[in-house]
Amino acid sequence: MTTIDHYFYDESAYDYHDGGYVPLKVADAPTKPLTIPPLLKPDKQTANETWYTLTAQAGETQLLPGKKTKTWGYNGSLLGPIIHYERGKTYHLHLVNHLPELTTFHWHGLAIPGPIEDGGCHAPVYPGQSRDVSFKINQPAAFTWLHAHPCPETAAQVWHGLATGAIVTDQHEAKLPLPRNYGVDDIPLILQDRRFHENNQWDYRADYDPDGVAGPTPMINGTINPYFDVTTQKLRLRFLNGANRREWRLHFDDNRIMTQIAGDLSLLPQPIKLTKLMLTCAERAEVIVDFGDCKPGDVVTLYTDQTPLVQFRIHEFKPNHQELPTKLFDVPNPEVTPGLPIHHVTLDGMDEMVAMNGKKFQMDRIDYTMQKGQVQIWDIYNTNGKPGMIHPYHMHGTTFKVISRDGHAPLPTETGLKDTVAINPGEHVRIKVWFDVAGVFMYHCHIIEHEDGGMMAQLKVVDPADPNKEYPLLNHMDLMMAFAKERGVDMDHLWLGGMDSYKKMGMEM
Repeated sequence: MTTIDHYFYDESAYDYHDGGYVPLKVADAPTKPLTIPPLLKPDKQTANETWYTLTAQAGETQLLPGKKTKTWGYNGSLLGPIIHYERGKTYHLHLVNHLPELTTFHWHGLAIPGPIEDGGCHAPVYPGQSRDVSFKINQPAAFTWLHAHPCPETAAQVWHGLATGAIVTDQHEAKLPLPRNYGVDDIPLILQDRRFHENNQWDYRADYDPDGVAGPTPMINGTINPYFDVTTQKLRLRFLNGANRREWRLHFDDNRIMTQIAGDLSLLPQPIKLTKLMLTCAERAEVIVDFGDCKPGDVVTLYTDQTPLVQFRIHEFKPNHQELPTKLFDVPNPEVTPGLPIHHVTLDGMDEMVAMNGKKFQMDRIDYTMQKGQVQIWDIYNTNGKPGMIHPYHMHGTTFKVISRDGHAPLPTETGLKDTVAINPGEHVRIKVWFDVAGVFMYHCHIIEHEDGGMMAQLKVVDPADPNKEYPLLNHMDLMMAFAKERGVDMDHLWLGGMDSYKKMGMEM
């Protein structure tokens, strides 16, 4: 098996070429054990159903020496517990908002109905209130996530800390010889970055950049300068790029091989070996790392570019000679529905000028309609000239399969099912799209300030069994008026980052 020893994508478009790029640096703080998020405990469960409660809440977190940082999280002060979903089971979620402003609970990567269950901008939960949703999980094993998605305040709420991981399991993955002892040899790594201002506080407005907010301090699972004690020969690392803007170019200081086994929404067809792995915003990857050549006392460090992220401190472990199978997964690849034209999507502009297909997002506008169960080719085109930006394109409510990049084969790292794909400037990426659930869903750039600024559109998926079903849609003004009331300001003094992008183009939200 050939080892991939380079990053993909257009290097001239990497984020470190941006005029507003914020370099990472090691924080002046002691090392700390990597926080391993707990698994969310069910309120109740049966053989086929599980009940969970998730509460969005404000709190304080000790991130740096000195003052605690004011943060938001789920069932805690920052980020949240890892949610476990099992394929074939039905889940009942009691969603509670204890924040001072409205929020939503978006299940990024879950193929569930929209817009309410999906938790985008049409499903607000107002302060002091709750919402109950139920859905059945019917998709392959994957590492998905939960984050806030209230337009146009998504970026700020994620920056405050409203994001966490969710693991989907199934019977196929359970039979494979993979590490799955959570917290011991199966470890989530949620990659984020922050800037600390006076008294260790975050200030989103001070840091605001319409091309994406970034900070100089890496934060992994909500930990600054983390280390992890390795007590098994092999580790399964589940990476999530949970940053608003930053790309992560991951590698070990000793050029150690990572064997990638999964991407966003499924296992890969077969494992691939690499020493360099790049993730754009919202992408996930699962890798196996073998420390069999290490001895107790050794330290192996994970880096992005030139900045250390996590120290892996080696302890005694039992030998593990278990080999990965050469075949991991049969990736679904349904035939395109005859007669359907290729659907074209353009990702336009940078800064406040971002748009999709030449338009900025409107919450009460449907931009495209397709039928549940149909399979269509979508052509996603990044209209930025070179040098431009890589735009990570994401779709709600579905999985898709990447089929080509400018007519060439997909990257080996994206041969499984995906929900987010990076598009180089001037590049056409074709994907095969199908929906197994009906509803209204968004698709957008996942540089979160870009989606807040209008690089987003909305489609309606029609169920042939109920073709006339209507979905009540909110509009931006509904949410902006609610934010203004919650903050005690009039509309003229309301500031939400995405609003400036519309104003600069002379548009109302």
